[in-house]
Amino acid sequence: MKTSIFAIAAALALAPAPLAAQETGSDEPPAAEAAEAAALPALHADFTSALRNIATAPLNGSRVSVERLRREAVSSSDTGAILAQLPGVSAASGGGLSSMPAVRGLSEQRVLIVVDGLPIDVACPNDMNPPLSYTDPQTVGAIAVVPGVSPVSMGGDNIAGIVSVESRMPRFAMEGGTLVTGEASSFYRSNGDGFGGAVSLTVAGKRVSATYTGSYTQSDDYQGGGAMGKVRSTEYAKTDHQLALAAQTDFGLFELKGGYHFAPYEAFPNQYMDMTSNTSWFLNGRYRGVFGWGDVDFTAGYRDTDHAMDFLADKQPGTMPMNTEVHSFSSALKVNLPLGRKDTLHLGGEFHHEGMDDWWPPVAGSMMMGPDTYLNINNGKRDRLGLFGEWESHWSDRVSTLIGARFDRVTMNTGAVQPYGTGMMNMADAMAAATFNAADRHRRDNNWSASALVSWQAADMLAFELGYAHKTRSPNLYERYSWGQGAMSSQMIGWYGDGNGYVGNLDLKPERADTVSAALRLTAKGGATLKVSPYYTRVHDYIDAVRLRDLTDMMGMPSGFVQLQFANQEAELYGIDASASVPLQRTARSETDFTASAAWVHGQNLSDDGPLYRQMPFNLTMGLAHRSGAFEAGADIQFVAEKNRVDATRNEPRTQSYALVNLRAGYTLGLLAQGITLTVEAKNLFDKGYALPLGGMSLGDYGVTGVLRPVPGMGRSINFGMSTRF
Repeated sequence: MKTSIFAIAAALALAPAPLAAQETGSDEPPAAEAAEAAALPALHADFTSALRNIATAPLNGSRVSVERLRREAVSSSDTGAILAQLPGVSAASGGGLSSMPAVRGLSEQRVLIVVDGLPIDVACPNDMNPPLSYTDPQTVGAIAVVPGVSPVSMGGDNIAGIVSVESRMPRFAMEGGTLVTGEASSFYRSNGDGFGGAVSLTVAGKRVSATYTGSYTQSDDYQGGGAMGKVRSTEYAKTDHQLALAAQTDFGLFELKGGYHFAPYEAFPNQYMDMTSNTSWFLNGRYRGVFGWGDVDFTAGYRDTDHAMDFLADKQPGTMPMNTEVHSFSSALKVNLPLGRKDTLHLGGEFHHEGMDDWWPPVAGSMMMGPDTYLNINNGKRDRLGLFGEWESHWSDRVSTLIGARFDRVTMNTGAVQPYGTGMMNMADAMAAATFNAADRHRRDNNWSASALVSWQAADMLAFELGYAHKTRSPNLYERYSWGQGAMSSQMIGWYGDGNGYVGNLDLKPERADTVSAALRLTAKGGATLKVSPYYTRVHDYIDAVRLRDLTDMMGMPSGFVQLQFANQEAELYGIDASASVPLQRTARSETDFTASAAWVHGQNLSDDGPLYRQMPFNLTMGLAHRSGAFEAGADIQFVAEKNRVDATRNEPRTQSYALVNLRAGYTLGLLAQGITLTVEAKNLFDKGYALPLGGMSLGDYGVTGVLRPVPGMGRSINFGMSTRF
């Protein structure tokens, strides 16, 4: 049966997004974006609008628009750090491109992150290339964050929620014409001498579209605030390229995307190692179509990643090469079946394969790192097959429900391993390898998940949402299969930035989380909004760590670091997120808005009665934004409370409270059809010295100075940006 883009849009508009919020972190789709859609052919404009609405998520979620991402790209190339501005989202610091987002106290390993509908596997024992490191805020289309009670159709194998990153929709020409359009941007940051730029170019006819997107960014070590001095091991560089082809036909929309990512170096202040190369390429395909019986969304993709670690200049002299290769294949099929005017059945399945090799070549002349290659993960495999079903019902114009369940079978295995050698210096690893090789390493987990959401538009000014979810996540390859028990080998494992050593556990069970959350949104007649979202999560078999022994230095003295092993424990997390927006002034030519967001979370390990690791303290951000014609300006204050609840098992440091002031201004010159926007901003205006609450230990500085301290935050930076559309 023939279909059209308009039909696809109509069907997708019914996709599961109860009370689909226009929450954008106080960033509504701007007039420029609306005008751009209006300039497109009518059918495609409708399609783009429908997909934008889907990306917003349920009421307890948030969405970051393309306009806000471009604005934030002037000061940060780290997509994960930008997401931390949303209530309930925090960022555990890594390299300058690789912050790991945590949602309501649950770390990135527990969050499902998908880019254009497909997951990206980590290819590093230190998590130096998390999924968001393959994205760039200069080119991303939009990001949706759905914490906790996310619909099962959005994905499985997670307990914290979903982060969904989408490229911009393909564009097509008007009837009988050719469309040539794009955008370009560049920036410079004084702190770290960082610079970069991006370009996007689309050439399209009515039916076929081609878009190239490319970006580059680099920076030197940054200076900490106040008297903190230089923060070593914070330099980075990377480039990304992507070509997207699309065809809109009578049978639906077809898309084919291929891309290449290369990071020649990225230093990590809170790791012993640095990334000396990360090369990744991918090829994804997608089809979306509508038929008389329902609509179909099918995606499939392959990604190949080659990753290398060693010491960059701040951590030299010395060498310790570590290599990882990951090959991934993903596919997903989702079908929406209308059962009448009020009910829709959502069915689907997913398959994801991850194949990993992680090996550490010997170092010539080293008695500890030789004579053999250390095999950390040898032909590791993690396959996941998932099936789900969801029933969406609109009981009235004001009440809707979404109830679903899913099953994920996760199978894992790995080959035999080997240490660097069998001498006295490698005896702990040699014995551990023998035990590991003699064990049955095949594991199979049968994981059930379910979610239920009820949404009630009680009045034009008042909306509620209440949800419950039972989610399950299996361990990753490193949590189960990292086997080394030597001091050095174990300290090469871990994404916690604490300097401690970690040992895997073959007997780990999947994490099972039960979450109850609510959301309330008030909307005043003048446009002011207030959203409050309390939640509670209980996690059974939470994968934490237990202490094996204290680690000593070369002289046999305590080093201040410990060796830990992954272990199942019990945990609970509860808290509240809040955000508000108040229009202060509106005229035909100008507008002024006040925004605020706050988050508080309490994470507790019920097994040892101590705080969970890396829990963000209470934080509050307030801001003013003003726009008058071609001029816009803004100011915000970010307050973070003292971090006094710390994990004693990991020797987690306390951090002091701090407040940062940021200013920005921009002006659009009418030199081109869309104008050229010039931006200047001051981040950390008063050069406040502070430590990052989730930054871990500053190991790059420790190796040079011998002084162990938390990673300092960035000091004052004056940033300049320039962008245009054409």
